[in-house]
Amino acid sequence: SQIENFRRSLREELRELREQPIDPQAEQEIIDSIEEVYFSNDSFDMVQHELEKLPPELNLQELEEYRDKLKRQQAAVSKKVADLILEKQPAYVKELERVTALQTNLQLAAVICTNARRQLSVAKEGFTEASLGLLANQRRRQLLTGLLKSLRTIKTLVKLTHMEEDYPGAIQLCLECQKASTSRLIEMIIPLFLFPPFPLTLALFPSLSSAYFWLQEQLDVALSKTCKHFDVSHYTKVQLAYTLLGKTQTAMDQLHMHFTQAIHNTVFQVVLGYVELCAGNADTKFQKMQYKDLCTHITPDSYIPCLTDLCKALWEVMLSYHHTMQWHEEHDKQETTPTPGKGFTCSLAVDHSYVKKKLEHGLTRIWQDVQLKVKAYILGTDMSNFKYDDFIVVLDVISRLMQVGEEFCGSKSEVLQESIKRQSVNYFKNYHRARLEELRMFLENETWELCPVKSNFNIAQLHEFKFMGQCRSPSVSPSRQAASSSSSAQEELSLFQQYQREGNPFEMHMEHKEEETEDVLASNGYESDELEKSVYQDYDSDSDVPEELKQDYVDEQTGDAPLKSVPRETMRTKKKSDYNLNKTNAPILTNTTLNVIRLVGKYMQMMNILKPIAFDVIHCVSQLFDYYLYAVYTFFGRNDMYESSGLGLISSRLRTTLNRIQESLIDMEAVGENAGVHGPAEDRKEKVPSPHLSQLVVLTNSGTLYGLAQRVVATESLVFLAEQFESLQSHLDTMMPAAKKPFLQQFYSQTVSTASELRKPIYWIVAAKAIDYEQMLLMMAGVKWDIREIMSQHNVYVDVLLKEFEQFNKRLGEVSRHVRIPLPVSNVLWEHCIRLANRTLVEGYANVKKCSNEGRALMQLDFQQFLMKLEKLTDLRPIPDKEFVETYIKAYYLTENDMEQFIKNHREYSMKQLANLVNVCLGSHINKKARQKLLAAIDDIDRPKR
Repeated sequence: SQIENFRRSLREELRELREQPIDPQAEQEIIDSIEEVYFSNDSFDMVQHELEKLPPELNLQELEEYRDKLKRQQAAVSKKVADLILEKQPAYVKELERVTALQTNLQLAAVICTNARRQLSVAKEGFTEASLGLLANQRRRQLLTGLLKSLRTIKTLVKLTHMEEDYPGAIQLCLECQKASTSRLIEMIIPLFLFPPFPLTLALFPSLSSAYFWLQEQLDVALSKTCKHFDVSHYTKVQLAYTLLGKTQTAMDQLHMHFTQAIHNTVFQVVLGYVELCAGNADTKFQKMQYKDLCTHITPDSYIPCLTDLCKALWEVMLSYHHTMQWHEEHDKQETTPTPGKGFTCSLAVDHSYVKKKLEHGLTRIWQDVQLKVKAYILGTDMSNFKYDDFIVVLDVISRLMQVGEEFCGSKSEVLQESIKRQSVNYFKNYHRARLEELRMFLENETWELCPVKSNFNIAQLHEFKFMGQCRSPSVSPSRQAASSSSSAQEELSLFQQYQREGNPFEMHMEHKEEETEDVLASNGYESDELEKSVYQDYDSDSDVPEELKQDYVDEQTGDAPLKSVPRETMRTKKKSDYNLNKTNAPILTNTTLNVIRLVGKYMQMMNILKPIAFDVIHCVSQLFDYYLYAVYTFFGRNDMYESSGLGLISSRLRTTLNRIQESLIDMEAVGENAGVHGPAEDRKEKVPSPHLSQLVVLTNSGTLYGLAQRVVATESLVFLAEQFESLQSHLDTMMPAAKKPFLQQFYSQTVSTASELRKPIYWIVAAKAIDYEQMLLMMAGVKWDIREIMSQHNVYVDVLLKEFEQFNKRLGEVSRHVRIPLPVSNVLWEHCIRLANRTLVEGYANVKKCSNEGRALMQLDFQQFLMKLEKLTDLRPIPDKEFVETYIKAYYLTENDMEQFIKNHREYSMKQLANLVNVCLGSHINKKARQKLLAAIDDIDRPKR
């Protein structure tokens, strides 16, 4: 084909080019002109490269010239390669000859090695084995000859060859050998003294006396081993050995020294291990440190594991001492008799009195050493920044250690109490300050939405209150209760009895933490799907009302759900004022309330573990409640119209409480421009800035009854919090020191009990704005009261007012669809609205300029119509301030003398209202002088508002 012909002609041209003579310099220039890319790597595609270089428009002449250039370059490279091959050919031939010679030499060496091995095998069989065998037999003969001479002495050792740690036997054997053997015989016997744990060691001693002292040293080592791991059989052998030596008292002295040394070595090794582990290097500087300095290098992450291991190790030492005392008590009851199977008797009686006193004195001494070691560890680290759960674990471990100390020697562990108290006070101050700031943040971001919890919610269900054994949750299963009862029965045993064989008391808190579970939140505020469907059904039908809702009424005084179900008749009669029926009677609380309750539980845990700081903790608990109460009052209850209302909304006790909280807890200067200038810094450090209501909470919208839902959630969550504090009072009282109990009583009587009193000022704002009382005054001013005939139809303003109440009732129902309105709350709202309406009526009547007897009758008709229609809207009985209006209307009929007495007895009316009675009612019946006398009597009377 044409391609084959082209290739053939190309190869011939290249061959001709290579065969043509060429100047070396010109050849080198051709090679240098080759592009660098051709020398890059083996995968380079030169054809592709050249094709990519072609211009868009091809020129035959240029292509042929470029092709000739490439041919010349290829021919030059081929010729250069051929020349290099020819140049290196002699060296290649020479190296190939050397390789061939080396192969021949290696084959010769292999033959020489094979012959050498064959000859060495022949020499081994003919000389070495035979000669060495003769020498070994000769040595064995000499040893057997020496052994034969010592058979009688060896006979006394036969019975000991299979015993382990038989210290009494070893000592008695040495005593027998001292009497019956010469020093030369002893030197022959010693190498055969092979029974454990003395293998071959006695062979090092030149005489039996040295072996005797060495045995005493081994006995002391064996005694020291009992300090960490007590073994009855081991300790029995050691004591019997000391009895043979006549050194029982010395043994007691040595034992206490070993216990002291064991405590030091144990704690040092435990702490050193953690320090080196956390340091992460092989630096030996820690090993040379004192224990107290070493404790300062413990990191926060390893603090609790190290403390736990430290207490576990110290427990093992104290448990060994406890077993030691038990051993001596049991053996003191028995007579010292020869042990069966032993060939010797104890010739020395144990000084029981000395041993007993020494052991009893050692209890306090050892526990003191333990306290000092743990104290150094506790104070070696600043725990003020520990997490709460970690600090509680530390307190729990130390509390358990103090319990061990009390059972060990009856000590109150003053050293430990003082050290942990120092750390606790320091920690708790920082912790409480942070929690107050956190509470302020929660309150300022709280939107006062309902936190859905189950209807049977109880603080005992929160794991923060699990430590309170008497607070049993109704949802605890019988199996869990049985387990708790069995564990309480086990608690009656001492720790040394519980963990005598195995286990450790410092592993318990880990197991307990795994059991902490709680389930208090409800799904969307409902207990079940069926209940969610039923809440919107008509509650007039008994069959349609779920059992939970039939029990949904609360006590009017306390707001608590009754223990027994409410009769159905009562249910029907209560429906007008009770807005609970569309929700289960679950507690009203917010996420912030739940956080405060959990925080109280944490504080009580700390107080329960560490009694000495109980007062400080309870004081901080009271501050949590104070701040929550003050925040609710500041957000929803503060209003300048209280005093002018004349309703006495804030009691003197509540006002005193609010003033006390503001002075002692609230930093009023924090928001001012000169903050930090006024007042000592230390005093301000103990205070918290006043919280601010979240901008997401709108209290000015009339459509939501001026934030009634948020007001209900806030106020009733405070009431619920107060109820929880009431339930904890007895528990707190048992923890409070006797000298500080008046503080707790005052806190409950003057602060906790005032929580429900905040309902009046908070809900009064809603009642004051929900109904347009000013419109009613304007309409009353347009009524003509000086009529001359008895009217049978009431005035229009009564219908308008009743319409306002109906609209108010409707809005309450709408709010209750989102937030349950308890009966006490609805009663307070209705009471405020009715009282304001009645006082508006009196104020309207007091604005009358002229009034006839028929006009007074019309007033009574209007008021009776108002009462009759109002009683259909509410179940509140009696109607608030009913007498206030009726008495004022009846006062129009009084004579001059009766009016003077009326003015003195009825100070609840304003001066304007009383003056109107004098001017309008008696104006035409008395002279000017009598009128001035009555008006002067009104001016002279000081009228405190009711």
